[in-house]
Amino acid sequence: MKRKLLTLVCACGLTLSLAAGASAVEFTDVRSGAWYEKQVQAVAEKGIMTGTTATTFAPDAYVIRATVLTVLWRMEGSPEPSGIEGFPDVKEGSWCDKAARWAKEVRIADGYDDGRLGAGDQVTREQLALFLSRYTYYKGGALAEGVLSLYPDGDKVSKWAVDGMKHAVGAGLITGTSQNTLSPLGYATRAELAVILDRLMTPAQG
Repeated sequence: MKRKLLTLVCACGLTLSLAAGASAVEFTDVRSGAWYEKQVQAVAEKGIMTGTTATTFAPDAYVIRATVLTVLWRMEGSPEPSGIEGFPDVKEGSWCDKAARWAKEVRIADGYDDGRLGAGDQVTREQLALFLSRYTYYKGGALAEGVLSLYPDGDKVSKWAVDGMKHAVGAGLITGTSQNTLSPLGYATRAELAVILDRLMTPAQG
């Protein structure tokens, strides 16, 4: 029940984000000095992610798959997708329709074996890694070759997600948890997504 509630909060927050512009916001649930504080402020000010309400960010809420595609779409300037057919479980004209069709068009998201996007499904860390690697490929960037064996559960990454996780780890987008594990099947939170997006938008220092 808690997981479903967190997902609902995340989805509602994204809907609010679509109507909100970039601005500096003091979120009451982002404590001063939190490991994600600066990154949350950065992505909020850029209009990539905003709060679940005018004053809250819900950093611990789980992220859904549609949210990930929508923030990547926003980073590209919210382009109009072509006439490509969308996913069967994404209603035409819904809050994530354009982002989902764009992601399908540029091959960032293919959907499940049955063709569904699973738009409302909580995104696992390995799914997120795959989306990030495909986004990098779409942008013309080289994929990194991280070493998964450095983590005790590196061999638990699903076969289809190995290359994506190698990139996410090698590029420094996804790091280990507090237990130094990859937790590939664990769900990503809004705070984690904000930190990853900030890393994605921050040029590497040579």
